[in-house]
Amino acid sequence: MLSITDISVRIAGRLLIDHSSVQIVPGARVGFVGRNGVGKSTLFHAIRGDVPTESGSITVPPRWRIGSLAQEAPDGPESLINMVLKADLEREALLREAETAQDPHRIAEIQTRLVDIDAHSAPARAAAILSGLGFSTADQARPCAEFSGGWRMRVALAATLFSAPDLLLLDEPTNYLDLEGTLWLEDHLANYPRTVIVISHDRDLLDTSVDQILHLDRGQLTLYKGTYSSFEEQRAARELLDAKHAKRQADERKRLQAFVDRFKAKASKARQAQSRVKMLERMKPVTALVTQDVREISFPTPEKTLSPPIIAVDGVSVGYDASKPVLNRVTLRIDTDDRIALLGANGNGKSTLVKLLAGKLPPFSGAITRADKLSVGYFAQHQVDELNLDASPYDHVRKLMPDSPESKVRGRVGAIGFSGKAGDTLVKSLSGGEKARLLLGLATFFGPNMIILDEPTNHLDIDSRAALAEAINDFPGAVIMVSHDRYLIEACAERLWVVANQAVTAYDGDLDDYRRMILSANDGRPAPRERSREAARPEHGRTEKRMPPKQRIAQAEAEIERITGIIAKIDTALALPDIFTRDPKQATQLTKARAGAESALRRAEEEWLEASAGYDEAAN
Repeated sequence: MLSITDISVRIAGRLLIDHSSVQIVPGARVGFVGRNGVGKSTLFHAIRGDVPTESGSITVPPRWRIGSLAQEAPDGPESLINMVLKADLEREALLREAETAQDPHRIAEIQTRLVDIDAHSAPARAAAILSGLGFSTADQARPCAEFSGGWRMRVALAATLFSAPDLLLLDEPTNYLDLEGTLWLEDHLANYPRTVIVISHDRDLLDTSVDQILHLDRGQLTLYKGTYSSFEEQRAARELLDAKHAKRQADERKRLQAFVDRFKAKASKARQAQSRVKMLERMKPVTALVTQDVREISFPTPEKTLSPPIIAVDGVSVGYDASKPVLNRVTLRIDTDDRIALLGANGNGKSTLVKLLAGKLPPFSGAITRADKLSVGYFAQHQVDELNLDASPYDHVRKLMPDSPESKVRGRVGAIGFSGKAGDTLVKSLSGGEKARLLLGLATFFGPNMIILDEPTNHLDIDSRAALAEAINDFPGAVIMVSHDRYLIEACAERLWVVANQAVTAYDGDLDDYRRMILSANDGRPAPRERSREAARPEHGRTEKRMPPKQRIAQAEAEIERITGIIAKIDTALALPDIFTRDPKQATQLTKARAGAESALRRAEEEWLEASAGYDEAAN
């Protein structure tokens, strides 16, 4: 059990957790929620021992392994599959020792332990996790150094999941994932066999993957049974009760104080008045749970309503290299009030499509017709880098309103969400969520007819995501969105388009249908085209293909040779005189280990046969 007992944690003089306690039982799947900046990540650091507690204690069972996502993306010449396999430190150590061990007893122990931890199936398990997170078979054999930072963070997540720690701590794991990867992760966490605590603002993940909610609010940790939806209901009921309790106490304090004020000067009532003073002193103040209202998000109304369609695309091919278009023969139509969500794995062309629609990317062929005076507001998460870090929200708005009076500029800054002193805070001091709010305000500043939102929810907390959904639903123009947040899509989108296989097609099912399709056909889904860190544009690059048969043959042969060596060592140990009478336990371990090795050998031989057949077929 993870026991957090009466802890206080202070960072830079700010008290984040104040004498709070909670117990997490083994096997619990816990969603950790709270507003941005309240100290959720800090608690993770304290659990790992990276941040000291001011008081209290955190107790983790001595044999538990704690695993969490690395802060920096992995790098280097090793293949992705090997990078993930190395995350299982015990397996790596045992395999290294197995190569040099000579003592029969130690050989038996090593091989038995390898069987117990299912070491021989590790490559298949690692490959399945990488595939679920969007890496094709060919990608898994590529060096880690060839991938961009966001994709290498996925490798870090794959390694963490593969190591299967006893306590898995995940801090916003979906930030680097597309919707398809998020759906896979939801399913994986829902079936995680050990204890997991995940910080997330994704409502669907918190409703699908966890069975408890840990809430951090005003320095206090409170554990709720059930999913996030259940937590919201329980918390609302608790707020109502606390508000009533606080009101009753306030009324009682008022009554007692009135008695004291009235009779404290009268000798006949002095003792009673003093008694009531003591009652007031003993009365512990009850504070009602005050709902921290989130600042609303709003989009300006377009000045003019355009006649539909506002965009018509006919037979368009588009990309970054005319000889290798990312999208080909695309035909679609967007009307004035459309709400469209784009689905499809990262790298299949969603960003290319929205750039085409935004007028930032010209087509190679075909025709695209736009309504006269169409204006488009375009938000993309990478635009955070384009903000002036040494300027304030006020400075950014002033640039767009150079001739307007001060009061009008301040009013627009406040409308974006930065009223008062917040408007003068430098961008470099803003949180990720505040930067996203500023970008949303700037992108839609002049009341566009169509808004394009490319992953707008990263760094927004749950309440801010709900505010964004309300803003989208209140906006009278068209909205095109790319998001891994299922809640946002379900709350706002009326049409679903799948971007895959160089095409854009309407999807007739709902997100539940899409989820089932992704999870049931994960290995066969369209693979991303480009993940290279050197590439100038994120979707220009190679087409999908499996690992070359020759490379598969070589890998299978190496695995056959390795396992054959293990079996030879076991046979040598089993051939020792009287081993079955002298040490029957050791003999049983060796026999069990040999059976496991033989099973792994059969799988490797099957892989070799399949690869050889593919090679022969290609040669003919």
